[in-house]
This record gives sequence, C-alpha cells and structure tokens, in this order.
Amino acid sequence: MDAATRELVRLRASHRCEYCGLQQRQMAVRIFHIEHIIARKHRGGDEPTNLALACDQCNLHKGSNLSGLDPDTGELARLFHPRLDVWSEHFRFDGPEIIGLTACGRTTAWVLQMNSEERIELRAILAELGEL
Repeated sequence: MDAATRELVRLRASHRCEYCGLQQRQMAVRIFHIEHIIARKHRGGDEPTNLALACDQCNLHKGSNLSGLDPDTGELARLFHPRLDVWSEHFRFDGPEIIGLTACGRTTAWVLQMNSEERIELRAILAELGEL
C-alpha cells in the first residue's frame, strides 16, 4: 500500500478510529492502523473502499473477523463495515460507554472490546476534558 493511499484513509476518517471514534491526537503514543475491513485472507484487497482507520485496540481485537456472536441473542451477526454502515445507526454513547443499537453494533462492540475498563476510563477522562 502506498503513502498516498494511507494518507487518503487518514484524511477520509478525519484522523479518527472508524470503529470506536477516538481521535489519533487523543492517543498520541499509539499509532492508528490502516485496517483491511475484509482481511486479505478473505480476499479483501488494498483498494480504499476496503480500508479503514482503526486505533490499535479496535484493529487488534477485530483481527480478520467478519462476524461474531451477538452478546444478547447468541446468534451470528456481521461486524460493522465503516464504508457501508452509518455509525449512528448501530451505536450510541451512554456517557463513556458505547452501546450497540443493532445486532451488528452489539457484536462489534463486544468483539472489538470497545467497552473494556481501560477504554471506558479513557473516554471518561476525555469527556471531563470536553474532548468526547
């Protein structure tokens, strides 16, 4: 992947994780990743429509997953797709917690561990600072 494609992904996302919404400047010690929405092992390519900006935590927890089990129903559900889905249709904030509104949202929040203790604490601090 060339530098121009990386920059396009970063600018398109406004330097914000396309899964949890954190901004790169809020996590300056961690470099955000250019993530394959559909992993190469599932025949996903390097075209910009298959790339998303993701914080290290979202990317590492997502891995090559395309789906997971909905924590409410136990049924298989696809993960959020930043190029096809609208964030606000699948998630909302409840204070520092990200709430999944759909099977896709709940499953994504669970698989990506968006509400781990560390991440909730970080968002709470950012909210106190007016950064969330």
